[in-house]
Amino acid sequence: MSKRDYYEVLGVAKNAPDEDIKKAYRKLAMKHHPDRNQGSAAKKAEDQFKEAKEAYEMLSDAQKRAAYDQYGHAGVDPNMGRAGPEGFGGFAEAFGDIFGDIFGNSRGRGAGGQQVYRGSDLSYAMEITLEEAAHGKESQIRIPAWETCETCKGNGAKPGTHPISCTTCHGSGAVQMRQGFFSIQQTCPTCHGSGKIIPEPCLTCHGQGRIKKNKTLEVKIPPGINEGMRIRSSGNGEPGPNGGPNGDLYIEIRIKPHDIFERDGDDLHCTVPVAMTSAALGGAIEVPTLGGKAEIDLPEGTQHGKTFRLRGKGIKGVRSSYPGDLYCHVSVETPIKLTEHQRKLLKELDEAFRKAGDRHSPNSKTWSDRVKDLFKA
Repeated sequence: MSKRDYYEVLGVAKNAPDEDIKKAYRKLAMKHHPDRNQGSAAKKAEDQFKEAKEAYEMLSDAQKRAAYDQYGHAGVDPNMGRAGPEGFGGFAEAFGDIFGDIFGNSRGRGAGGQQVYRGSDLSYAMEITLEEAAHGKESQIRIPAWETCETCKGNGAKPGTHPISCTTCHGSGAVQMRQGFFSIQQTCPTCHGSGKIIPEPCLTCHGQGRIKKNKTLEVKIPPGINEGMRIRSSGNGEPGPNGGPNGDLYIEIRIKPHDIFERDGDDLHCTVPVAMTSAALGGAIEVPTLGGKAEIDLPEGTQHGKTFRLRGKGIKGVRSSYPGDLYCHVSVETPIKLTEHQRKLLKELDEAFRKAGDRHSPNSKTWSDRVKDLFKA
């Protein structure tokens, strides 16, 4: 089944700024999160959540977005080559041998004049809670690592045999291509820049001279980190071929949807359900914050949708001098499952309101006047 366009999934334009993409994803994640959808709609919501997450992961990364804008889904398809911080796979490699040698982007010369390359960067997605993002945390992650093959001692050849010098480049790892007056140096297509050929590869590492294992890495998440930010761990990417420098590891932060709060930059938003009687009579009510409980004073006659701002109760971002604010949005609840006595009391109260006219409903008269003007037009 063909994938939908990532911009269509998030409902944004192709030239949308990063902030609009982030807001669109946050809205869809809150709507379709599996914890908020039960019953027959759960499976469809889960699929939509995964689709939105995939679209956001691609469009929030500058390199992946550039590849997607130019090549579509093929530009970020792992089957077409590695994407993201690891490089653009088939597209980069198709031209890398020639242009890389000219500009020396991630290549150099090792011992014996062999081509050496910087290792690919790796990407690791870490999911944390909103509380962990606000206060920071220390965590451990397992990442792939390479170790020297004990069987061949790292030379890639079967025990009892040895690598031989490449007959195409004579051990230099590069060949010259002439076109008229121009001479271009290109990585040797036979030995791929190593300068050596292994007639009988090691059965343990298949000629690579190294084997993949896992290692544990300590990661420190700074307080205030936000969705989509990346932590760079220098030298923990893939090792460079022919003794080149290691790539880097980029830890991409994903923040789980919160049951109460929604983050907008350094600010937090929450919906506070308030009983109809409490909204009418007013009084102090407790509201949650990431640092504990706080109080807001409801004035008498508080209306649905009223917003209260608690200064400094948001999150202090990694680049911010002061914490953001907490915005509490009042949601006045209509009582349900009334007893006969409660219904009687409400009917009496409703009758008293009707006799008092518009005094207790300041918006009703304005709304009624607008409706009348609509029909007069």
